[in-house]
Amino acid sequence: MNQSILGLHHITAIANNAQRNYDFYTHVLGLRMVKKTVNFDDPTTYHFYYGNEEGTPGTILTFFPWEGIGPGRNGTGMATEIGYSVPADSLENWIGRFREARVSIGEPGERFGEQYLPFTDPDGLALTLVVPKQPDTRPAWETETIKHNIATRGFHSVTLTLQNIDATAKVLTDIFGYRLQSQEGNRYRFQTNTVPEAAIVDLLEEPKGERGRNAAGTNHHVAFRVANDKVQMEFRDKILSSGLQITPKIDRDYFFSLYFREPGGVLFEIATDNPGFTVDESLAELGSNLKLPKQYEASRSRIEKALPVLQPM
Repeated sequence: MNQSILGLHHITAIANNAQRNYDFYTHVLGLRMVKKTVNFDDPTTYHFYYGNEEGTPGTILTFFPWEGIGPGRNGTGMATEIGYSVPADSLENWIGRFREARVSIGEPGERFGEQYLPFTDPDGLALTLVVPKQPDTRPAWETETIKHNIATRGFHSVTLTLQNIDATAKVLTDIFGYRLQSQEGNRYRFQTNTVPEAAIVDLLEEPKGERGRNAAGTNHHVAFRVANDKVQMEFRDKILSSGLQITPKIDRDYFFSLYFREPGGVLFEIATDNPGFTVDESLAELGSNLKLPKQYEASRSRIEKALPVLQPM
């Protein structure tokens, strides 16, 4: 049994409109809707999970689409950029696709010897497509217009923006087992060797940076992956021993969760592989049905009436 942090599990962000979010991530970016459920604390709001065919940890981007919440602001104390791994020679295809869909894109560049393309989703969430140094062998989810040769493979990295990186870096290295790999200016790259992909966390140090504000177009939390809840609870003990506060284990139906706020202000989660997304839907049906936490099943009719109706494109 692997006793380590296995890179990223999922990242959760906030959107302003469910339909627009669904259209962008399934049709423009070409991800699979793996699970359509609701927020555990606000069941009249969706919780969308996008990923590859199986919803493999390390590919899952989730959203709370709070209708009309308005724009947030990226800043210190939050995750500020999500990197997706794509195949070599695919960026030109993506530039053409994004221009056709009127997606806001930035200038292509190179970071730590890897080509990348920055872009934003309709709410302004900052994302990048990255061609990794080592080819990403994870299976791609294909659509009618996005084939294997350009499709995303899952997370490459996540960037955290902090006024000072020292205490956050200590969590990554001393508790999670990451190592500082390289530095470019005020960007510090940390990586775990326990998995080949979804293994990178970049810390961006901005001492005079303004604090971010969570709303649409910002990230809510970053979840790190462990094999199961036994390993998870061992990490809970480590985190408590370090002097940080952490929640009890919470059953999220598709994984178990622990939450704590690291010293720089970013909300971290430790999430398990078990039981997975096929616990209540077959692989072929993933994302097809509205799945409710069991405590809300008796209120299904009321909840369905309150949720926006999603129209297929």
